Amino acid sequence: MLAALHTLHPYLLSLLRIVASLVLFSYGTQKILHFPAVENVPAVGSLPWIAGLLELTLGFLVLIGFQTRIASFILSGLMAFAYFLRHAPQSFYPAQNGGTAAILFCFIFLFLVAAGAGPLSVDALTKRKRDIAA
Repeated sequence: MLAALHTLHPYLLSLLRIVASLVLFSYGTQKILHFPAVENVPAVGSLPWIAGLLELTLGFLVLIGFQTRIASFILSGLMAFAYFLRHAPQSFYPAQNGGTAAILFCFIFLFLVAAGAGPLSVDALTKRKRDIAA
C-alpha cells in the first residue's frame, strides 16, 4: 500500500497544484472577466481588482505549471495579505470571518514553493528537455 502511494505522490502533487490553481483562477475570472457573472465588480485599479489580476495571471501560470515556485510564492503572499487585510479584522476565527479559503490557499501555495510543480507541468517538461540537451 505504501509503495503504491509513494508511486502516486508526484502525480498527486500535480493534481493538488492543478485543482488549487483552477479554483483560484476562477476568482480571477470573476473579478477581471466578469465570468461567471458577478454582482460586485471591483473598480479597475482597486485592491480587489489587482488581486483578481494576480489570481488570473499567476493562477494560470500555476495551473499549467510554468514558473510555479515564483508564481506560488507571490500567490501565497497575496492570500496572506487578503486574509489579514480583509478577513482578520472582522473576527479572530476563520469560520466567522470568511477567511478559510484564503488561509488554505496561502499554505497550499507556500507548499508548492517548496515542492515544485510535479511531473505534469511545463516546468518538468522544460527540465527534461534541458537534461536531454546536456
